[in-house]
Amino acid sequence: MEVIAVKGEKRAALGKKATKALRNDGRIPCVIYGTGNLVHFSVKPLDVRSVIYTPDFHILKIDVDGTSYSAILKDFQQSPLKDNVTHIDFLQIADGHPVKLEIPLRCKGASVGVKSGGKLIQKLRRIKIKAMAENIVNELFIDITTMDLGQSLRVRDIPVPNGIEILNNGSIPAVTIEIPRALRSAAAAADKDTKKKK
Repeated sequence: MEVIAVKGEKRAALGKKATKALRNDGRIPCVIYGTGNLVHFSVKPLDVRSVIYTPDFHILKIDVDGTSYSAILKDFQQSPLKDNVTHIDFLQIADGHPVKLEIPLRCKGASVGVKSGGKLIQKLRRIKIKAMAENIVNELFIDITTMDLGQSLRVRDIPVPNGIEILNNGSIPAVTIEIPRALRSAAAAADKDTKKKK
């Protein structure tokens, strides 16, 4: 799994005034929480752009004044006016500690139903999992090869590696092959024509 390195600077002062000064200086206030004490620090927006603006999941190695932390992005806040990031929360991870997180769900294979003119609808793009830090994966896959028109695969159909627990309800549809209206109309017309001939 790709690990992204992030460079941070420990915050000398906390509070509204210090936070505002930090943002005016072009930096984003951050916090790491989880297995140890809270770590307050700041980063340059450019250093976390690839972490925030992506559908992918990454484990981060955050260096704060020489101390390294393994972490994942947990949450971030944006300014309602300028849309820029105003604060980031990171969750520290360590072997032997369970973590709850969301990772991408991706389809693999070429569906029989899509080849017949159906439309692939992925209803669930991210999946909630629980795992020990050492068992974390950056994505899960669902095989759509055998899916035909009108069929669905549910959360319970997603293959899960050892050490991973899916937290979403197993009955939720993950992927569906939708029958387009034109194809449905053509099938109905053909059925009607067949009945007439009988």
